[in-house]
Amino acid sequence: MTPHSAPISIMLADDQALLRVGFRMVLEAEEDFSVVAEAGSGAQAISLAASLRPQVILMDVRMPDVDGIEATRQIMTAQPNTRIIILTTFDLDEYAFGGLRAGASGFLLKNAEPGELIAAIRTVASGEASVSPRVTRRLLDLFGTKLPQAEAGTAGDPTALGALTERETEVFLALAEGLSNTELAERFFLSESTVKTHVGRILHKLGVRDRVQAVILAYELGLAGQ
Repeated sequence: MTPHSAPISIMLADDQALLRVGFRMVLEAEEDFSVVAEAGSGAQAISLAASLRPQVILMDVRMPDVDGIEATRQIMTAQPNTRIIILTTFDLDEYAFGGLRAGASGFLLKNAEPGELIAAIRTVASGEASVSPRVTRRLLDLFGTKLPQAEAGTAGDPTALGALTERETEVFLALAEGLSNTELAERFFLSESTVKTHVGRILHKLGVRDRVQAVILAYELGLAGQ
């Protein structure tokens, strides 16, 4: 953290007090992190997020009254600039996907190494997704048909597809396959810097926050796999 930069504000949302204590100990050891609140339920997480507006929320999916997926959906609707990381027990499960679809920027196993947790928080705080498009696509393939379209929380403007150039449309469809920047560069014979430029323009035009939400939008529009 530079002398003039504020620490990343973080909220912990989990109904297990001991788990929150463990996360707090790990996070507060980092100079650029500040744990500003703890929530023991989904409803409390929604309320605290509205009043404190933390930059990053670690959100358990299984909590009393309001589960983590619904809490994520409500928070992202009210505060789209918040970044949420879903905490889950299994890496490829319906809860992890439900959290991403509700607007989370990533997910982590509850038993993740401290370094993974710290890196994920810094990644989402910078505006990137902490889960790769390839993993997102695997989740879509496994669980995409199980969740009603009406429950989707993905931001985005489907009508903006017409604003994409021919090359941007090609890159968008390839991105929906789960390709990395390196793989996109190889497929289209472009430099990685050019690919990053295309991806940035695509995200801006479609009104999606990150690559993960772009993959989900493509799936919901029936474009994934074309």
